Order: sequence, then C-alpha cells, then structure tokens
Amino acid sequence: MPHYFYLARCCDGSLYSGSCIDLKERERLHNEGKGAKYTRSRHPIRFVHHEKFSTLSGARKREAQVKTWTKAEKEKLVSRRSHSTHRRRLFR
Repeated sequence: MPHYFYLARCCDGSLYSGSCIDLKERERLHNEGKGAKYTRSRHPIRFVHHEKFSTLSGARKREAQVKTWTKAEKEKLVSRRSHSTHRRRLFR
C-alpha cells in the first residue's frame, strides 16, 4: 500500500505539509474541518504537490524534512512540480 507526502495550499496562501495513505480522503477531511488543527481555520485547501512512498516511515521522513524548509523553498518545490506536470501534458 503506498503512502504519500503532500503539500496543501490553504485559502490564506500558506502551505501545509502532511502525510497520508489516501490523498482524496485526506483532502476531504481537511476541507470538512476534520484534518489538522492548522487547516481547520484555513480551508478550503487543495493539494498542490505530492510524492509517493512505499512506507509510511518514508513519507513521514520527507514531511519532517520539508517542514524545516522556508516557504520560498516549498514554493519552489510546488513550482517545479507544476512545471513538470505542464510539460508532460504538452508533450503527450
């Protein structure tokens, strides 16, 4: 079963990092105010980046790593991901 690290964009523009097993379910919970305390007052949120891991430990290690980053570093990760996804769509 895969595990995921994710970055969520909150309605105030901030980024929240977390880990989960089911991305759709986790996003739904955040948007219902049942996710993390941080996102309860900042929803709606939307996932803007995710990475897949074979273990929960791997996903949580990545989450811990990214949580130490500045917002600018996190934005760069989101931007790279968006650019990469856009390029894949263009060259299909």
